[in-house]
Amino acid sequence: MTTTITYEQLADLAGTDLGHTGYRTVTQDQVNLFADATDDHQWIHVDPERAKAGPFGAPVAHGFLTLSLAVPFWTELLEVKGVSTKVNYGLDRVRFPAPVAVGARVRMRATVAEVVEVRGGYQLTVDQTIEIEGATKPAVVARGLYRFHA
Repeated sequence: MTTTITYEQLADLAGTDLGHTGYRTVTQDQVNLFADATDDHQWIHVDPERAKAGPFGAPVAHGFLTLSLAVPFWTELLEVKGVSTKVNYGLDRVRFPAPVAVGARVRMRATVAEVVEVRGGYQLTVDQTIEIEGATKPAVVARGLYRFHA
């Protein structure tokens, strides 16, 4: 469910659990397109037959592909009205605890850890966890930085 707030409410968002997104299925087509975009054609990603005999028993998504899903997931979780610019400012840390097999479903859970005023706006530090349906370990644990300007 999307949390919708105004720009003026950003300062009070620290500590807010934004919940989780809906699930998305990671497809082989996505993996192949990401491999083409990044020139990373390692067989564990793009060769389903060979990957069956590999360390994960199936082809897996690139860690950075899974991380990149934080962008559309983020837009599912928070909408801020009254801003002129929204910027993905970066990441403080990222870990990939578990691989995402092609065909797996993933979602993101997020909590706003901190809000600080920056020149012309606010920066949110957000603890993000991309979960794999039915798995005990998450696919991605990251701390994202997002800026909002009036």
